[in-house]
Amino acid sequence: MAHKAVWVRVPPSALTTMHILLINPWIYDFTAYDFWSKPLGLLYIASLLKKYTKFKLGFIDCLNRSHPLLPKKLATKPDGRGPFLKQEVAKPDLIKNIPRRYSRYGLPLSLFEYELSQQPVPDVVMLTCIMTYWYPGVQQAIEIIRQKWGQVPVVLGGIYATLMPDHARRFSGADYIVEGHGERKIFHILREILGDKACPALKFERLDELPSPAFEFLEQEDPLPLLTSRGCPFNCSFCAVPILGGLFEQRKPHFVIKEIENNYLKYQSHNIAFYDDALLINKKNHILPILKEVAAKNLPLAFHTPNGLHIREIDIELALLFKKTNFRSIFLSQESFEEEILQESSAKVAAGDLEKSLNNLEKAGFKRDEINVYLIAGLPGQEASGLRESIVHIQKLGARPRLAYFSPVPGTKKWQEMTKKGYLSQNSDPLLHNKLLFPYLWGNISPEDLKHIKQLMQRERKRET
Repeated sequence: MAHKAVWVRVPPSALTTMHILLINPWIYDFTAYDFWSKPLGLLYIASLLKKYTKFKLGFIDCLNRSHPLLPKKLATKPDGRGPFLKQEVAKPDLIKNIPRRYSRYGLPLSLFEYELSQQPVPDVVMLTCIMTYWYPGVQQAIEIIRQKWGQVPVVLGGIYATLMPDHARRFSGADYIVEGHGERKIFHILREILGDKACPALKFERLDELPSPAFEFLEQEDPLPLLTSRGCPFNCSFCAVPILGGLFEQRKPHFVIKEIENNYLKYQSHNIAFYDDALLINKKNHILPILKEVAAKNLPLAFHTPNGLHIREIDIELALLFKKTNFRSIFLSQESFEEEILQESSAKVAAGDLEKSLNNLEKAGFKRDEINVYLIAGLPGQEASGLRESIVHIQKLGARPRLAYFSPVPGTKKWQEMTKKGYLSQNSDPLLHNKLLFPYLWGNISPEDLKHIKQLMQRERKRET
């Protein structure tokens, strides 16, 4: 029988340098792709610990696609996107009847264990988790950590911990659950674990108070994420951002510009992905001065907007700045052309807004087939016919339709509607939040409908090429 290690707490006064290990765990899902994905929250925490403490830090990114010891080299697009290494695993019993393959995405388990072996025994382990239904990756990481180091204190933050704190406390294996923004609580938690002398009693309320993320921990520093604001002033029925972000907050432009320039000079990163959910709001005082200064500095950068842009904000001035500052991947948030769905989107988009936006982008020098337009798919009650009509409409305008799959998010208006109708219960396992379950569990769009919809989109792309 293997001997289980026992964690022995040594008083902080007896320690020379305490060690904190930060981990970005695997994704367990039916599909996953590196869409400019970086553990930004964890990297902000790392930067705070570097600046305000004397802890020694370790960092393991299970989603590192550039690890030198990966069993094979993964294809990467010039802008940094690409597939994760994956290994098919058994589906959890709850979703075993879903006719799709289920995989672990990221480093092989043996490589993760090797990375752990290169670390000194940690005083605290910190993990993050984005999607609620990715919690099996957290469980796997903590199980291996326990096998190696026994009862080392484990802290879990991120979206899963914020939206499902009770589930995380019961099932993740973590000792401490951080709800909300970690920079507001992490020093308090570390003092609770390690003692008041371990670190200062700091609490950060605003983004501009934070040092730049510790991107030096990444294996690949191009592309890099950029957060210029947090939260969203809208309150869409299906969106978690108002729950996660609290009040809408925008950074001061000069702080953003300084970060952009410093990151380019320090890391030579040419690709920047905006992580904002409402990048264009208050544009005259925010994104316009940021882009004007970027243009003046003439840095060789390419910008990407994976979270989608508010269409009605794209006038000719902004479109011209997009072109001048080299926006290479533009994603617009149309979501639907159906009136009922648009109303649930807080009426962010009105009739004709997309046409005006595309016209302005075209005048600025963009080709229409370079522009991606998000449509939401999988809402309860949504019909395949309406989604097909929306796709065709975007194709007729010359742009590229992209599907953004609906995921039930606890606490949202749409979640409350779904639980009332019996699609889910208030305490449903987070595995049932998976965005790809709608054709099988709650949607009016069948798997066959979805197959035909994807074929419709692929036919159009093949015709264009």
